[in-house]
Amino acid sequence: MHFRQFLLFVVLSLVLGQSQAAKRVDLDINVRFLPQDDAAEVELVLEDGAAIRYLDFNLGDDGHYSDFKADSDEAWQVEAGRGIWRPAKGTARLAYRVKVTHQRKNGRFDARMTPDWALLRGDDLVPAARIDQQDDVRLVSRLAFTLPDGWKSVETGWPRIGKNRFRVDNHERLFDRPTGWILAGKLGSRRARLGETDVTVAAPVGEDVRRMDILTMLTFVWPEVQAVFPRDPKKLLIVGADDPMWRGGLSGPNSLFMHADRPMVSENGTSSLVHELVHVFSRISDADRSDWISEGLAEYYAIELMRRAGGLSEDRYQKVRDHLTRWSRKVDSLRGERSSGPVTARAVLLLQELDKEIRQRSKSRHSLDDVARGLMRLDRVTTDDFINITETLLGGPSSVLDTRLLR
Repeated sequence: MHFRQFLLFVVLSLVLGQSQAAKRVDLDINVRFLPQDDAAEVELVLEDGAAIRYLDFNLGDDGHYSDFKADSDEAWQVEAGRGIWRPAKGTARLAYRVKVTHQRKNGRFDARMTPDWALLRGDDLVPAARIDQQDDVRLVSRLAFTLPDGWKSVETGWPRIGKNRFRVDNHERLFDRPTGWILAGKLGSRRARLGETDVTVAAPVGEDVRRMDILTMLTFVWPEVQAVFPRDPKKLLIVGADDPMWRGGLSGPNSLFMHADRPMVSENGTSSLVHELVHVFSRISDADRSDWISEGLAEYYAIELMRRAGGLSEDRYQKVRDHLTRWSRKVDSLRGERSSGPVTARAVLLLQELDKEIRQRSKSRHSLDDVARGLMRLDRVTTDDFINITETLLGGPSSVLDTRLLR
């Protein structure tokens, strides 16, 4: 065999090996909304039950899930807030009910169902699970909805593959469940293509969400967002509603929620919309009492990206800094499980000082943007990680990060 033939044989063997090593097994997630019961019926249909040894679901202890039905009693077991599904061979099914509406302690809702619409996160439809599957298997998840009479459409942050059907593909997970925001019912929507991303802004009819204002702001800052966070999601969904929904913004995979009453730019010069957009693009999550990192970066860029896009003059930028300084004057530590408003404000000031230090010491070759891109590569970020990445970039200790605020 000539060398060229041998090389082609090796390449072909690798390709065939990869295709053989990835047996595709369909997992259909079928959802039926029941507004009269404030519930959704969910059915998981696995094409080949032999592909999975078990799925171990975290059901919690609040009775959110009920009425489980599997192909046999042996296929489904519940113990200590967890449900274990061991699919039988052949086509396997698991069905259950989910309560949709969820009210927070402050009386506001972060999930709600009315006779005309439902707004919730897919994370709640299919609970998080540990999976044990065959080595040669790749699940292909599809999400389909059956809507009540009169409900016109459904939107998710996943690509549409048919009427009320979506492909759920998360390369970071073995079990592709439909995380992120979902909105169904009598809806009004506006759409645009920004970069390589299909953007949809949707809200229930009559909820006074300013869809075109949101699209205009996104178009304005989108190039600056992508310059810092080089991602090209296939789709981004922004949903909104009025009272009694949560009065703020909440981000999720490929999607975010904004209350109808939230301004595009607040009186203090920041933008809740851009703040949540940074969360969606950066996907930076933290650990070890380091919530100041994800929240501080989101608020830092909510200011900085508008500044770079030309929407914030230098004198207005200084007034924003003055406000942050006054608001955070009593903060003596940034560390904590949840970053309060004053702590986040102090974190923004520290990040602004750090960006200035990085630019000066690198002669403008680097900036805080490089640190943010480094953090994006980590599953969880700690304060030590943040310091190590920064000081590796600087080639030595940072004077800004040598502070009791981080201890």
